[in-house]
Amino acid sequence: MSTSPGTEQALRFSSPQEEALLTLMRSADFLHRAFQQRLKPFGITSAQYNALRILRGASETGLTCSTVGRMMITPEPDITRLLARLKSQKFVRQQRDRQDRRVVWTHITPQGIQLLENLDPIVDQAPRELLCRLTCSEVEELTRLLRKAQAPGSHTEPTLNPSSSVATVKPPSLRSARSGPLAPHLE
Repeated sequence: MSTSPGTEQALRFSSPQEEALLTLMRSADFLHRAFQQRLKPFGITSAQYNALRILRGASETGLTCSTVGRMMITPEPDITRLLARLKSQKFVRQQRDRQDRRVVWTHITPQGIQLLENLDPIVDQAPRELLCRLTCSEVEELTRLLRKAQAPGSHTEPTLNPSSSVATVKPPSLRSARSGPLAPHLE
């Protein structure tokens, strides 16, 4: 039995929003893995790269583990272990605070800076290569739409309708206000 494209679509996704969300999630995973492949020859992960870039932009005093963790693109559940791996590779050094021994300051080392300098051209070229099928105006539109989806107040909180298994969405006026930006801080 043959189905029309519209019917096939109706069978695959419950809504255009579901299709968009799943496509976005798959695309993000694909792009992340492709970016990771560019870092693999250098022996670091994308999370380690992100931490090093954050530390390269820090002042001479360095940053605490929790500050690095908050600035990551993707939250890292064990930032202490990630930084310990970078320390074992000699890309960062750490020292305890003189006043509060519980606080550990992390600094990028010259080897870490050299690694980033070696990676800079590769990382600068990656977005052009990974999004080469899109025109400049399509990239601008994609960025605009993604920012709009991330904007504070644009997210809705689903509520389950007791008489069905279908989730409905509260309008913004009925939601609780969210504090702070939803997008992670990029360094």
